Amino acid sequence: MVQVIVVLAIVVVAVLVGLVLRHRRAVAAPTQPRQLVPAQLDRADFSAPTPWLVAVFSAASCATCGDVVRKARVLQSADVTVIDVEFGAAKGLHKKYDIQAVPIVVIVDAQGVVRAGFAGPVTATDLWAAAAEARQPGTSPEPDLGR
Repeated sequence: MVQVIVVLAIVVVAVLVGLVLRHRRAVAAPTQPRQLVPAQLDRADFSAPTPWLVAVFSAASCATCGDVVRKARVLQSADVTVIDVEFGAAKGLHKKYDIQAVPIVVIVDAQGVVRAGFAGPVTATDLWAAAAEARQPGTSPEPDLGR
């Protein structure tokens, strides 16, 4: 009988030690890329003579970026300038606006206020609707796209 009590005591102590050790080991949260869309751009940083600017922060090594740039280029018009701010060619702008992940698309008014923005892949429909809504409020059935 004494042997059973000793074995049970050892098992209880082992379980308690295991629980304490497991509780002490902190599990780090998975890392997530920061995908913050800037709220304001200095229009002087961009050669955009039009009232509206669509800036696509991209990188040559990003396959998704090329697709987003192609979708954005369709917005080019007499009132809209589309600029690909590629990391290799514009590291300073990526740093200035704290671009941590690409692609990031911003739709910017004449004062530099970002009226809509997207982090990551975006559909052409959502991008074009957000640009239309930014330029003429009330034109999109989803006025909160890109906000």
